[in-house]
Amino acid sequence: MTSDCEGKLHPLASEGIRLFNEGKYFEAHEELEAAWREERGKVRELYQGILEAAVTYLHITRGNYNGAVKVYGRSMKWLRQWPAVCHGVDIGQLRKNMEDVLAEIQRLGPEGLSSFDSSLFKPIASDHDQT
Repeated sequence: MTSDCEGKLHPLASEGIRLFNEGKYFEAHEELEAAWREERGKVRELYQGILEAAVTYLHITRGNYNGAVKVYGRSMKWLRQWPAVCHGVDIGQLRKNMEDVLAEIQRLGPEGLSSFDSSLFKPIASDHDQT
């Protein structure tokens, strides 16, 4: 899998991560999906995992508990297979951040989701210029 982590991210994936880090989860999903469509090879699965992380967070912001839990599972299915750092993106930290978010929404439950502390949405760390 390490060889699948060499090289640069697709520019649309970099833009998607930038948008994710700004809390623009719907827009991040759109950019990552466009990168997924254009890319070939295993890296598409990395983009799939990140875009589903964005959708998980979007569901939380919209108060959709069941959607968040469901898409979290799909996202982690894709993200678990990657090393901690891939294409300069800290996938290990993203997985940890998502686990923390899931634990909190499960603690709150569907009725308490409106009390979710959005400061738990951490940016995706990357060595790419996201500006």
